Amino acid sequence: MDTNRNTPSTRKVRRLSSGGKRGPGWKWQREGRRVRRPDPRAITVREGERNLTNVAGLVAFGQFLRDEGVDAELNATFGHMKRGPMVVYPMGAQLRLLMDLHVAGEGRVFGLEALAHDPLLAKLAGGVLPSIDVLYDDLCRFDADANAVLEGLVARQGLRELQRRHLDCVHVDIDTTVTPMFGNQEGALLGHNPRFRGRPSFHPILARIAETDTICGALLRPGDHGFGGADVPTVVAWLERVRATVGPDCVLHVRIDAAGDCTELLRALDHLGVVYYIKARITPDLAGAITLQQSWQTIDSDAMNRPTRQGAPIAFRRAEWDKAEVYPRLVAIRSSERENGKQLYLWNDLDYTVQCWLTNNWAISIDEIAHTYNDRAGIEPLIAELKNGWWIGKAPSAVFEANHAAFLLKLIAHNLLKRFVLARYPALSKWRTSWSRRVLIQRPGRIVRSGRSTIVRTTSLVMPMLC
Repeated sequence: MDTNRNTPSTRKVRRLSSGGKRGPGWKWQREGRRVRRPDPRAITVREGERNLTNVAGLVAFGQFLRDEGVDAELNATFGHMKRGPMVVYPMGAQLRLLMDLHVAGEGRVFGLEALAHDPLLAKLAGGVLPSIDVLYDDLCRFDADANAVLEGLVARQGLRELQRRHLDCVHVDIDTTVTPMFGNQEGALLGHNPRFRGRPSFHPILARIAETDTICGALLRPGDHGFGGADVPTVVAWLERVRATVGPDCVLHVRIDAAGDCTELLRALDHLGVVYYIKARITPDLAGAITLQQSWQTIDSDAMNRPTRQGAPIAFRRAEWDKAEVYPRLVAIRSSERENGKQLYLWNDLDYTVQCWLTNNWAISIDEIAHTYNDRAGIEPLIAELKNGWWIGKAPSAVFEANHAAFLLKLIAHNLLKRFVLARYPALSKWRTSWSRRVLIQRPGRIVRSGRSTIVRTTSLVMPMLC
């Protein structure tokens, strides 16, 4: 028997958080007992129970949103989009229904059909659920102006936690991603698509607050749009809203990959007074300057005292920097142990790969610059979570602005679920969406009506003891 695999310390599970209990395997082993599965044919199933729900956690989530004024804000902001005495489904209620769908685990509008039987979802929606055609039509009511307002709501919910924390510094990570499309959606165009080459796609850009792992800026773009000077006003507007939230004394650190090696962006970041860390594009002239660099400072060595990581400042300036009056600090690190990312070898006689960064921080070491930038890696799993857990790559409509609205609604739901978990269940704040949704939202329950009261009976929720 492999004792290392069967010790109690290595068999901890998250079952307690959902009200379950630990298995008695060790006790039964000492007693000589073993599990025997019953014959399922001896179990009777009776259908027809109409008061059961599998999304009982939406009640607590809805209470949190009502306390935070989200429902009132949606009604006040978007109520004008559907007016008149004949309106059955106000726009605010429709947006809340879509958010509940996404929080419950449905990434498509069509997912309403799978949950239409749930009496609790119907009650929270106002007593009756609309046809999915109505939801599709309501998304098509959004235009560029309405989506700009909706994106502002994404940012406000993503920044709300920063207002409470009063941090000395905040890190903003900006990245783009590719969402391939397999239909005839407007704006799905050919562009950079490393996985599905030649496939039309969207190319959204996102901004993340690293301290809260929430989205503070988002824009859905056609697939032929890459990051460049045209995106600088958007990034500036996002950083200005973060500055307005955290105040003038908080230091903003901005981290972008090599797409941010753009003269217009460097100049804008300097004017904003933020500290930036940007991966440099290694063009042929920059590669030549790195190759000719003679003096390298050893950062790490192996057991035989041979250098494994070395850093150096690089005396190099792009031609357009002088005209734009930008003066970034350019540093490089070469390593013999790097295994991830793009490998660039510049020396024939040395087994080193090299990375290069731009920054306007002259007070820290080269190694600190590298570590600060590498912490930006948190945006990659977040984007993966948004794709796999919130389905931001799914487009419900052929109309671009409708898809933009659906994209933003999923991001609002993500931010709100993050805030809900942090406020009500802080022990679970590090969990990914799939786990927190399963434990907190997708909970079975029974609806009981007593007089004018509605009670949802569900299993108890026991928070795990985190080490």
